Amino acid sequence: MNIGEAARRSGLTPKMIRHYEHKGLLPAGTRSAGGYREYDEEALGWLRFIHQARLLGFSLEQIQQLLCLWQDAGRSSAEVKALAGAHMRELDARLAALTQMRDQLARLMDCCAGDDRPTCPILDYLATPDEAAP
Repeated sequence: MNIGEAARRSGLTPKMIRHYEHKGLLPAGTRSAGGYREYDEEALGWLRFIHQARLLGFSLEQIQQLLCLWQDAGRSSAEVKALAGAHMRELDARLAALTQMRDQLARLMDCCAGDDRPTCPILDYLATPDEAAP
């Protein structure tokens, strides 16, 4: 199948497929006589794997590790679980940081009258140097 069909069937864009191929996550597709990339069902499996991993927020480096584990019949599931656990801890930290940002923004919005006056606690906060911020 050509890259367009592989993209359609994997849920990725042709640009992302070329990017993953360039990054070494996907073995280079064969080329047709006309020089177009061609992909088989095995490559489609790799693309779907990569897509699912990206939907879970895994980094390209983590996906490379997961792909290696996926291809290694002698792997232990403990290795996979450890990698997933590390990723979950990263997600938890990002979620905590986002929650803090949201809470701070909510406090600022509560302080802002949102009327016709020019004073705005949100802008005042943004203009405050980090060391002076509450």
